[in-house]
Amino acid sequence: MTSRPPLSSMGGFTLLEIMVALAVFATLAAAVLSASQYAVKQRGAVETRLFAAWLADNRLNELRLQSGLSAGQQQQIVSMDQRDWVLQQHISATGDPRLLQVDIQVSPANSAHALHRASGWILAVHD
Repeated sequence: MTSRPPLSSMGGFTLLEIMVALAVFATLAAAVLSASQYAVKQRGAVETRLFAAWLADNRLNELRLQSGLSAGQQQQIVSMDQRDWVLQQHISATGDPRLLQVDIQVSPANSAHALHRASGWILAVHD
């Protein structure tokens, strides 16, 4: 009959080593979860700012295609990505009578905080 080796000479992990390993893995899992939540949150914010930039650029290009623009302010609500956005535009004269300056500000309809501002110049049409 073979005798069993003493417990102290058997290989393996002690309960303390397993507890330390679990604590390390739990800490790493919590850090990865926190980082992934931050990345998801940032993705949404970047997407919102991107839509605001697209809307401002689109409006500026639409104004460049229109004729007979005059100085003044205008506000409009535009729907994009199943959300409503407020576009505020301000057209003003410049030092050059051939140009008008356009400033566009975009914010979500439920917020007064502007997410994007764009400026540009368009040709002033003289009849």
